[in-house]
Amino acid sequence: MMFARTNLKTQLNKAKFKTTSNDDILKQFQRVLNDVDARNNEILEKVNSGNASGHNDFVFDKMKSSEIYHIDQIEKICVDYRLRFLDSKYFKGKLPYEAISKIKTLEEEHETSLSGFKIMAPSKLFKLENADDPLLFAPIGNDYYYLIHKWGNDLNPFRKVMMWPFKTLENFMFFVLFSSLLFTALVPNGFFMSEDHATMEFILLFIFMFKWIAGIALYYGFAKGKNFNTAIWRSKYYNA
Repeated sequence: MMFARTNLKTQLNKAKFKTTSNDDILKQFQRVLNDVDARNNEILEKVNSGNASGHNDFVFDKMKSSEIYHIDQIEKICVDYRLRFLDSKYFKGKLPYEAISKIKTLEEEHETSLSGFKIMAPSKLFKLENADDPLLFAPIGNDYYYLIHKWGNDLNPFRKVMMWPFKTLENFMFFVLFSSLLFTALVPNGFFMSEDHATMEFILLFIFMFKWIAGIALYYGFAKGKNFNTAIWRSKYYNA
């Protein structure tokens, strides 16, 4: 007498349907999905509200040292790349599911409820009041922050160089002077005067170039309400 081989999936289905009907299974699954959605919405609301908090109760032994940053280190990157470090409530981009999932995992691992989220990103990604690569942080305390998630595209490799003139007033003045000298040097000798007056011509051209470049830069800066990187990295105002 031959016996049929046992199909484990069939036996599993039999055990399932003995205790629950198809409708009950769907209802239970729906409740699980609803609970997940409710938890995700709760976390998203906390990030969007950006409630102020000086620290979170992380379990020290479960933290990754590679994800801990001091405010001085954050400031340096913001100033170098002209980024903002603001409360998450000002962020106008869409928070990815991976970030929500990581917050949920951290809260479960550390048995706490995180708050006081901060985001580092270019100004265009924030809803700034009128006066390419986000990172989500949570405060630990004593000016230290824990990096939760990074998303989006990497910054332009030349962004640091392009933003260097806007770091400080000294950088800006050096850039204007250097640009003036460069443009002056590009004008051929004797273009406006005879070669006997080359030195005088160079000095006059340099003064003209300096006034021209500085005028354009000042117009752009004051008319558009711009400021230096050192002044804006923690400012919530567009024209701060």
